[in-house]
Amino acid sequence: MAAPRFFVATGLAPGQVGATIPLHESAAHHATRVLRLAAGAALTLFDGTGGEYAVTLVHFDRRGATVRVEAYLPIDRESPLAVTLAQGIAANDAMDYAIRKATELGVTSIQPLVTARSAPLPPGERGDRRLAHWRGVAIAACEQSGRNRVPEVRPAQVVTQWLDAWTGSGIVFVPDAERSLAALAQPPAPLALLIGPEGGLDERELRAARARHFHPVQLGPRVLRTETAAVAALAVLQSRWGDGR
Repeated sequence: MAAPRFFVATGLAPGQVGATIPLHESAAHHATRVLRLAAGAALTLFDGTGGEYAVTLVHFDRRGATVRVEAYLPIDRESPLAVTLAQGIAANDAMDYAIRKATELGVTSIQPLVTARSAPLPPGERGDRRLAHWRGVAIAACEQSGRNRVPEVRPAQVVTQWLDAWTGSGIVFVPDAERSLAALAQPPAPLALLIGPEGGLDERELRAARARHFHPVQLGPRVLRTETAAVAALAVLQSRWGDGR
């Protein structure tokens, strides 16, 4: 059985091999209170910048836990295909699902987009908490999937403003497009995959995407939910040009 994996934002470095260090509070709680691991258990830590650390749980009590760093392993499980998922903001569960599965499928970054039909994004502090939550979803997906680099979840932008600033190539998912994603030649990197929210992008937004030379494509004759479209499209992209071949 693979060692449980935990994200640790700070405090890791290859030079720490052999050292005993404190385990971050949230990781300590999950390891000892949720998983009920005993002293001597093997864990894997990563900080999101690449590579991972094999550690052993040395001691824990009510005040926290300590681990011994056994080895630094320069392992990356990143796809050679760099894709930004530009996702119209969907309702809570759907947005979480899209971010979680996109992370598992190797997306490089995630750009939440405010569109004419997107779910509302609260202003101010509530919006900041929503962004922090999405970043936590991506971290948890990395812990589960074995990724050692956490995809950046960027602050939300209005779709037309984001399109004006995007300098790479792009694909936009349109259910009634004439061409399928499977028939598209590989666009140059960096690549963005633009997915509308529930209800899709409106005509003005689609015109803006086409003006930026985004390729309209469809994924078959059925209308997919926004979170399904993101997952299906990323799976096709990875199977054609990434590490899913």
